[in-house]
Amino acid sequence: MAHRLRTVGMEFVDSAPLRLVFAAEVSAPADVVYRALAEDVTGWPAWFTAVTRAAPTDAGAGREVRLRGGVRFRETVLAAEPGERYAYRVDATNAPGLRALLEEWRLTPEGSGTRVRWTFAADGSGPFRLALGLGRAGLGRSFRDAMRRLDARLAGPAP
Repeated sequence: MAHRLRTVGMEFVDSAPLRLVFAAEVSAPADVVYRALAEDVTGWPAWFTAVTRAAPTDAGAGREVRLRGGVRFRETVLAAEPGERYAYRVDATNAPGLRALLEEWRLTPEGSGTRVRWTFAADGSGPFRLALGLGRAGLGRSFRDAMRRLDARLAGPAP
């Protein structure tokens, strides 16, 4: 990895200089969505196309993720609350300008399905923050597409 990021805790999700929040609904119940997020880490590339590889590390306490374009993250899981919340902090990356990053996935039952809220909490250099702000629409589109793919994957026949 190119550089270590600042260590942040769960409070960063509310205090980060840059917070992008996206929400979508999926048909599956919250416990099923949680398993796809937190327990089937290697399955992420099948539904989140920005992710090319994801693998749990440290007996599930961490993750290593690769994105399209070659960005890599080494992460620590900070919250793993089945059916409710999954959050992780990026500890090291090769992404330039990034100083701190925490992602939180909140799950709320909605009828027979689940409302998924993804918060992308970050800090970085001025150029990084500008680029992320300009890329907000694309990140939102990527999230919505991922939720549609996840919904279809979870509705399909069990493997």
